[in-house]
This record gives sequence, C-alpha cells and structure tokens, in this order.
Amino acid sequence: MNGPNPDAPGPNAPGSENGEPRIRREDFDPDRAESLARLDSLRRAAFQRIRQAPDAEQLARRRSLLGFAKWALPGLALVLLSSIAAWPEISHLMNQNRAALKEMARLRVESGNMEQATYRGLDAHNHPYMITARTTHQQGPDRVDLVDPVADIQLSGNSWAHIHSDRGVYMQHEQTLDLDDHVVLYRDDGLLMNGPSADLDLKADVIASRDWVHAEGPFGRQDAQGYFLDQHAGIMQFTGPGLTVRNDDNGPPSAAARLHLQGLKTEK
Repeated sequence: MNGPNPDAPGPNAPGSENGEPRIRREDFDPDRAESLARLDSLRRAAFQRIRQAPDAEQLARRRSLLGFAKWALPGLALVLLSSIAAWPEISHLMNQNRAALKEMARLRVESGNMEQATYRGLDAHNHPYMITARTTHQQGPDRVDLVDPVADIQLSGNSWAHIHSDRGVYMQHEQTLDLDDHVVLYRDDGLLMNGPSADLDLKADVIASRDWVHAEGPFGRQDAQGYFLDQHAGIMQFTGPGLTVRNDDNGPPSAAARLHLQGLKTEK
C-alpha cells in the first residue's frame, strides 16, 4: 500500500497549480547556458588563433639549452659512474678514520698523562723513527717523560736498530731521547749492547753513553766505561779501560802468530 509522499508539494506549496512559483534545486545553475556559450566561444577563438614561428633569438636560446644538455647529461652520468667506482676507496678511508677515532678514544688523557703513546719523526737523512711508551707525562711544551720507552730507528741500507729501557725523557723539538735503567740496544747486524743509560740524538743517528757498557756481536765481546756510536757513518768507539775478546782469538793462530811461537821455542 502506497502512502502519501511527504516530499511532494502540498496544495498550498509554491509552484502548485494555484499559480505560485515552484521550488528550484539549490545546485541548479540558471546561467548554465551562458557558461556553455562562453566556453564554446573561447574554444573557437583558440582554434582560430594562428601559432607564430619562433624568432632567431628564441631559436638561439633553444640551441644553447640543447647544447648544454648535450654535455651536461653525459657529464653527470660520468660523475655518477666515477662515484660508484670510487666508493670502495671512500669506504676504506671512512673505516680508517673510524679506526683512528677508536684508537684515540682508547688513549686515556688525564692531567698530561697518556697511555700507549706513539711519536714519529725523521732524521737528517729522511730515515723514519718511532718512539712508543707504556705511559707518558707531558712536562711543558717540549719535554715528555716516558715509562718503558721503545725506539725503533731505520738506518741506511734498510737496516734498523731497536732500543728500549725502563725510563726515558723525549725532547720533541731537539729530537733527543735520554734513556735510563736497563738500556738494551739491538741492531739487525747482530750487535747487542746493554748498560744503565744512553743518550740518543735521533736527528743525527748518534747514540752515546758515559756509563759502563757490555757489547756482543759478530766481532766478539766488549766491556768498556762508555761508547760512541754513529750509525750513519758506521763508527763505533768504546772509551775508557775495558776488556775485549774477539771471536778470532779462540780460533787457530794465524801464520804470523805461528812463526812468532816457533821463534820463541827456538830461543828456549
């Protein structure tokens, strides 16, 4: 059963048969025909408009843009390819810097003290040397007190020397190293020296001491009250009274020694 429509206009509603105006929808545009006519006129005007050819200035501008793009795009591609090829090396450098930062973080600096410190330099002949120490204490801008110092020195002809002690003083500007207590020097030619102290001129490759020293090497054994060692010039001098035992002293006598012994026996 169909009931009355509540939305239908009643007999007294506007626009009914009694002559009153009817209700219009609010979304209805009464000027729709005018809008369509305006759009149609704009479309016809666009079709009737004649496109003008670009002038010489516009053509020159377009040519310059095309020329720039012709070189810029391949250049950009080359830069991208180069960055891809160089990325492993860049990553390696970043890892090295990260490792260096970790090493610096491992060092504990407190009131001028530093652990596992390393000092590097060059002598007068551009040979590198390196000084390490278990602990260091900075005494002013130049002096550094070392505990368990170790010096590794490169000499001429790719030879090297290694020297360590219990205590030391490193003068950075003068490039000198003073070692005390259980000084041990070893060189790659077999020379081994030990004594209570040693003074190193790292710039001139000179090691000297005025205290007793015991040395062993291919030449034999030597005890003395001091020594002077110029590693660049190849000079080794022992000072003061001492004891020398050469390795050839224990071997068979030479021809001259045999003749001398025979002469002594004949005189008897």
